[in-house]
Amino acid sequence: MESTREGMVAGTMQKKKGVIITGASSGIGLECALWLAGRGFHVFAGVRRKPDGDRLKTLAPDTITPLLLDVTDPASIKAAVTAVSRCPDEISPFALINNAGIAIAGPLEMLPIDSFKKQIEVNLIGQLAVTQAFLPLLRAHHGRVFLMGSILGRFALPFLGAYSCAKFALEALAESMGMELAGTGVSVSIIEPGNVATPIWEKSKGMALQIAGDLSESRWNMYLDDARSALGFVERLAKKGIPAKKVAQVIEKALSAKTPRKRYTIGSDSAFLGRVLPVFSTGMRQAILRRAMLRR
Repeated sequence: MESTREGMVAGTMQKKKGVIITGASSGIGLECALWLAGRGFHVFAGVRRKPDGDRLKTLAPDTITPLLLDVTDPASIKAAVTAVSRCPDEISPFALINNAGIAIAGPLEMLPIDSFKKQIEVNLIGQLAVTQAFLPLLRAHHGRVFLMGSILGRFALPFLGAYSCAKFALEALAESMGMELAGTGVSVSIIEPGNVATPIWEKSKGMALQIAGDLSESRWNMYLDDARSALGFVERLAKKGIPAKKVAQVIEKALSAKTPRKRYTIGSDSAFLGRVLPVFSTGMRQAILRRAMLRR
């Protein structure tokens, strides 16, 4: 009887931990998928386009399973859950990394409501929808949920207000859900990277320029100088910053920790600003941030 129990325990120990990652076609999601796949995890990589999934499968054929997953589409989410639930017995769905996100820069006065909604839908509602769908699987394996926040979830910048709105809300989501799931064996953590060199900022600049082109000249001129400076700031974000691999390395440690932390702040700028900015009054903080982003 004892030997049978030991065999069962050994079988459990040999299971490979499965990690579901949304937005795995580029940036942080791609780096997380490749990094974790190379370090003993089986990655279910959520992508929106089949060619992106095929590319990932080619890079790691034995340790990455692509999932066609649109976090704004309930049917797509349901299909992804079904696919993961049918994974081989030697893989246990252990963690969900809610990484999918977009940024569309622009003044809030002129940002099309559809563009605002899209950022909330992808960056906030999508993370909750995917988490809700995967929780039964994660709970069965005492798993972990990671929400991809940002240092811009603790303070906002001009022309990135919609993005910050979603990231601010993710802080509340992580805190509330963390308390609600505390007795279920599922942990909830929020990741707060600072400036990471990823394609999201270059894409944001492109979408902002498209919006600007659709606006009447007289309206756009009110923001012209500041907008040029802001777009230059976004361009610098696209080129500078810590490598996305740094985020992947922190997440690996969080996955391996006996008890993961509730918040992971990544990057010296994130750590510094997270400590220093709250010391200032709201007016002083806004003046500092405006000057930093809109300097010419």
